[in-house]
Amino acid sequence: MSGTTAAGPRVAGLPRQRPRYGLPRRPPGAHQGYGHGAGASRWTVLVVLCISLLLVAVDATVLHVAVPAVTEDLRPGAIQLLWIVDVYPLVCASLLILFGTLGDRVGRRRVLLLGYGLFGLASALAAFAPAPEILIAARALLGAGGAMIMPATLSILRQVFPDRRERALAIGLWSAVAAVGAALGPLLGGFLLEHFWWGSVFLINIPLMAVSIPVGRWLLPESTGERDGPWDVLGALMAAFGLFGLVLGVKRVGSAEPLSLLTVVPGAVGAALLILFVRRQRRRRHPLVDLAMFARPAFGTSVGCIVLAMLALVGLELVAAQYLQLVLGLTPLQTGLRLLPLTLAAMAAGLAGSRVLHRFGPRAMVVSGFLLTAVAVLSLTALGRHDQPGFMITAFVFLGFGLETTLFGAYESMLSEAPAESAGGSAAIGETSYQLGAGIGIALLGSVMNAAYAPGVSAVPGVPSAAGTAASHSLGEAYDVASRLGGPAGVALRAAARDAFVHGLHVTLAVSAGLLLLGAVAALRLPREV
Repeated sequence: MSGTTAAGPRVAGLPRQRPRYGLPRRPPGAHQGYGHGAGASRWTVLVVLCISLLLVAVDATVLHVAVPAVTEDLRPGAIQLLWIVDVYPLVCASLLILFGTLGDRVGRRRVLLLGYGLFGLASALAAFAPAPEILIAARALLGAGGAMIMPATLSILRQVFPDRRERALAIGLWSAVAAVGAALGPLLGGFLLEHFWWGSVFLINIPLMAVSIPVGRWLLPESTGERDGPWDVLGALMAAFGLFGLVLGVKRVGSAEPLSLLTVVPGAVGAALLILFVRRQRRRRHPLVDLAMFARPAFGTSVGCIVLAMLALVGLELVAAQYLQLVLGLTPLQTGLRLLPLTLAAMAAGLAGSRVLHRFGPRAMVVSGFLLTAVAVLSLTALGRHDQPGFMITAFVFLGFGLETTLFGAYESMLSEAPAESAGGSAAIGETSYQLGAGIGIALLGSVMNAAYAPGVSAVPGVPSAAGTAASHSLGEAYDVASRLGGPAGVALRAAARDAFVHGLHVTLAVSAGLLLLGAVAALRLPREV
């Protein structure tokens, strides 16, 4: 059970804490304004927070469709192109704990507004980047801005909605907006690229952030956690560099050289720094992150469920996008539209989440979400070389609804179990687990896909061994090799590669379903009731 009540934030077993909104406590029943704007309700605050989240979620995916245009204009090398795409989530994941806990110390609204400013400036730098190095630096700054914004929105939400029933509804709206942003990114990027240059995908952030700064300063409440003891600067840096190294190593595991020094060294150094970080936090009287929260079944299990859900689904989404475009021949815009029902179903699950949670409880909600998603994933193994739009859309609807049900229940349980004064650190832990699960999922399921795909194209009759080896790297490369070969050999290689990819997709789906079932078992440790 959560340690909060409708009257205000409270930790079980401790005296009730005075709200830290920068405003005096008012008598019961009196209207409590938020921020500087008198009369601004908590639902208005939620709208501002959701707009913030929407921008960050859109920016995480909007670049995907612009990669060809960026490549043609800036001519980045292969390594530079990889960093242009990966540096945003890498930096964001690394700095979430640092900025989440900093917000608990100096003020969550202050960190959020600084994030707005940095995000706007970095967007301008990215839009007009004259060279790949500048674009990489701008994307890194965007990641830092995103790391300021994401935990701050969730921790302010935790403070503004002390009542668990209202907070569950707010989290449902918040998560629905996140789903919309992730789906809107490729669609918006495709539209802008048809009418403008690639920099326009970044330029749209500037006016929105320019409006968000004064509006946020006027409407959002300021809140902090307990300020006992100094902020652990060394611990924050250890967490940041440790997460950077670990996530970088995990991402490179799915590359062509998973055991190279550039993979092993960052991962090992990152893991060592995180181990030292954990030991340091256990020794400190006033830790940066209260690791005792993980001893609470609801908190630790919720974090694990978030990791497992993202581990199973993000890598699968990447494989599914390749299937839609390279096997079925859909355009990027058609691919985005085909995946849209998944997003709409996730929105519906987020909006219904509060009612489902209070009717069935966290355990039943998360377990059933995992099971529904696993069934939807297994049903997709019926897909083959030919398009089945009706069946696919139905499966995507169940997949989206099940996934969002799982994440909603896990996030709500995690936030409600955490003390209100540690809301920023708790939100950062949740977001870090989300990003870490996504990175591991891409590496793990990508490796499974490659292992199942490569044998089917490495020894095709009539195809030279060198061509078969090159074709085994990816389906896109196999198509390029087949086009260069031409004739019967090219046709045979193309058909074999397509069949091998479909086989690899089926194996990846089965592994993903297994991870989801593991998540369902883990979720049995969640509380039965709210």
